[in-house]
Amino acid sequence: MKTNSSIFRKKSGIAVPCWAVLIISGILFSMESPARNKSFTMEQVLSFPFPSGFAVSTTGSRVAWTININGIRNIYVAEGPSFTPRRLTSYLKDEGQAISNLQLSADGKWCIYIRGGDFGSNWDEALPVNPRHLPDPPKVQIWSIPFEGGDPILLGEGTEPVISPHSDSVVFVKEGQLWGAPIDGTFSAAKLFTARGHNNSPQWSPDGKKIAFRSYRGDHSFIGIFSGKNKSIVWLSPSFSYDNSPRWSPDGTRLAFVRTAGAGGEPDSILSPPPRPWKILTADAFTGAARIVWESPHTPEGSYPTTQGGTNLHWGTGRIVFLSYQDGWPHLYSIPENGGKPLLLTPGHFMAEYISMSPDGKQLVFAGNTGPDSLDLERRHIVKVSIDRADMEVLTPGTGLEWKPFITGDGKWLVYISATAQRPPLPAVMNLSDRKNRLLGKDLIPKNYPVKSLITPTRVIFKAPDGIPIHADLFMPKEKIKKRPAVIFVHGGPPRQMLLGWHYSSYYSNAYAVNQYLVNQGFVVLSVNYRLGIGYGYHFHHPVNAGPKGASEYQDIRAAGEWLAAQPFTDASHIGIYGGSYGGYLTAMALARNSDIFAAGVDISGGHDRSVGRAKRYLYPESYERAPDAERAAVTTWLSSPTAYIQKWKSPVLVIHADDDRNVPFSQSADLVQRLIKYHIPFESLVIPDDTHHFLLHSHQVLVDKATARFLIKNLQIRNLYFIGIKN
Repeated sequence: MKTNSSIFRKKSGIAVPCWAVLIISGILFSMESPARNKSFTMEQVLSFPFPSGFAVSTTGSRVAWTININGIRNIYVAEGPSFTPRRLTSYLKDEGQAISNLQLSADGKWCIYIRGGDFGSNWDEALPVNPRHLPDPPKVQIWSIPFEGGDPILLGEGTEPVISPHSDSVVFVKEGQLWGAPIDGTFSAAKLFTARGHNNSPQWSPDGKKIAFRSYRGDHSFIGIFSGKNKSIVWLSPSFSYDNSPRWSPDGTRLAFVRTAGAGGEPDSILSPPPRPWKILTADAFTGAARIVWESPHTPEGSYPTTQGGTNLHWGTGRIVFLSYQDGWPHLYSIPENGGKPLLLTPGHFMAEYISMSPDGKQLVFAGNTGPDSLDLERRHIVKVSIDRADMEVLTPGTGLEWKPFITGDGKWLVYISATAQRPPLPAVMNLSDRKNRLLGKDLIPKNYPVKSLITPTRVIFKAPDGIPIHADLFMPKEKIKKRPAVIFVHGGPPRQMLLGWHYSSYYSNAYAVNQYLVNQGFVVLSVNYRLGIGYGYHFHHPVNAGPKGASEYQDIRAAGEWLAAQPFTDASHIGIYGGSYGGYLTAMALARNSDIFAAGVDISGGHDRSVGRAKRYLYPESYERAPDAERAAVTTWLSSPTAYIQKWKSPVLVIHADDDRNVPFSQSADLVQRLIKYHIPFESLVIPDDTHHFLLHSHQVLVDKATARFLIKNLQIRNLYFIGIKN
């Protein structure tokens, strides 16, 4: 029978009268719709307060932290033993201006911070951000404010502020040089000296009389020491290498620093790069003479670490501490300060990150995915260990999640951030004598926050086609319905790990809230920890043929889709996918290569053509020589791109991008949209002018999240309701 498109709607080869569609959808929505028990809005689930870190004074028990509530960012402070939270600053609007580099002076009397910029970007992080489209853009400025309260004092424009041990002055970076200012703003900031290169990473000596710094000069970098206007800069064992991470000895007579190979040399393989070894050197602070005290193994695992904090170099009491992947996991090691055999402090199959040293230089505290429960591999707990023996102790076991620990200056308290699968992150404090802990600022969680409506994700493990086990977090709605539409969430980074609860990154706490919203709307959600991510060892973090070298990580995303399709609770024909940044790239890859599995997707700030920039660098370098596999690498990079498979792309997509993105060029999505148009691929788009990769204006984040959910509901859930009755 010939059908008339104005009377009949056709889907999956079945012609259905329009009136029947309306009736069927209405009946199913009232009887079986997963959304019938909707209990909270997107605005509600995104209204969680997010603490982004701690600062502690090196004496006493004063602490400070930042809180972001609906884009309103402020500093809070507290002091032991009561630790009653008090808001210190009075920023009362969602202005899209981040607060970062928070510090307390040694005596606890002053707090400093940066307001503005997008620290966490890949480039231009210190440039102003103007998501409110103001005619006069905000500036990136360093401020100080008394701990007891008062008006903030502008110290100047710049980055990387560090307070003097005497608590009276601040050094910072401006235009590639070091500047100084009194912490109370009694006179204007002034340049300390002028040196070639881009000078950064300032570190005060313990007596406050000298400043060590890094001078980056393109193909090499030096560590220098500035000790006064009338004294020459001392360069520590200058070489053709890259030197970084200067750290003073406790007595101020020496410095430790890290050395890696400088630029140049014969081109090596692009697809199979050699190890990147590194060294720790110590140098005399007066003469600059240096010696090697430790060298990494010349193995892939021994290469310069790429997890949070890099080498995490510390100089404690009599020993130097660092992080290395040399045994296959990012662990902490220590050596005697004059060199010697490294001591493994944190044995086991887990990682250490967010590492800080106790004020007496004898202990370390860190966040690790370890504990007595096998599921702790998917969490974070606070761990303590001495710097001279492997006496590791998990201080916060259980089903919660904890991160960013610090020991207060008096050594009596541990402060950190705590969350559960339901309760959003809050600051917490533990008495190190009796191990009792309590939360700070519980009243900041809105009274109508849907804590009781949030579900606890469960871990699932499935295998990729090449046999690699892949861990994922499964979000299942509480109501029992036979078949549900499903969504795969793909994190960015890619060196990230999604957890069985709220995340320590604000970007992924936002994603966790969105996943909870989607579950509340009736979707099954699967958050995939694909290879290239952290938390599962070196070879998972650095897999073969991954990224632009072959995109081997995509098989983990496809395997996730196939696993979901095989589950009895999933409607296999209605599986969607979404993600941001690298997750946006893998979303586009899924839709381009496997529209047969993924019915719709939302690509947020994704990259799509990985050959941009790389192909020219591979094939037409500045010198005559090319890498031996340059041509193969250029082809492989193109084939690792979603745009290489654009003609196979069939499923609808929502493309979202902010045009001041400093992590993934906006041009990547602009190029994709033109290809979608050419090949008649159904798409919608959302462009956010003047905001960044991280959607610093809260109202923009809400807009993006609501658009994401709306698109997935429209293209997966509602369409499913139209036809579920007929299919059954």
